[in-house]
Amino acid sequence: MVLDIVKLGEDILRQKAQPVAEVNDEIRQLAEDMFETMIEADGVGLACPQIGKNLRMFVLIADDDVRRVFINPQIIKTSEEMGDYDEGCLSIPQVYETIKRPVRVTVQALNEQGKPFTLDADGLLARIIQHEYDHLDGIVFIDRGDKDFAEKTSAQFAKRRERAEQKRKEKEAKAKKIAAKIAAKEAKKNK
Repeated sequence: MVLDIVKLGEDILRQKAQPVAEVNDEIRQLAEDMFETMIEADGVGLACPQIGKNLRMFVLIADDDVRRVFINPQIIKTSEEMGDYDEGCLSIPQVYETIKRPVRVTVQALNEQGKPFTLDADGLLARIIQHEYDHLDGIVFIDRGDKDFAEKTSAQFAKRRERAEQKRKEKEAKAKKIAAKIAAKEAKKNK
């Protein structure tokens, strides 16, 4: 099932996610739904906070086309060597910025069967792991770049949210007006 993706400005994107208590069928189904959502949105990674779930879990498919699930991950080692890359995020659509991150990481996590694993990653895989891991700590990629850019982007998304809320209220008011007119006509007919 394709899930809704939370956009910048929603509180859950700024909260520290809670550990997954038990790896069960519900968590495995959530992982499947996350893969479907991520692929539908043309992404390479998706963390639970991005779909409104306060859980320490993310999924990804890097350039090796392997589907990976990370439950309660811990980055235990990063390289001193850093690299730049233009990052984007499904929660901040159509916004890209060059972000500097370690080029290699070692991560420990549970897979969708609840089995622990350790993964040494480099290149795009390492970058996606770090990006999604940040989501679990309430960090979005623009926080790692230029401060002015982050502030402008946050303000832009706040305006988008305000406009969407205004449109929703207008639509709701219009629907109430129409319902009232229909009710008035029905009442006239029944006299």
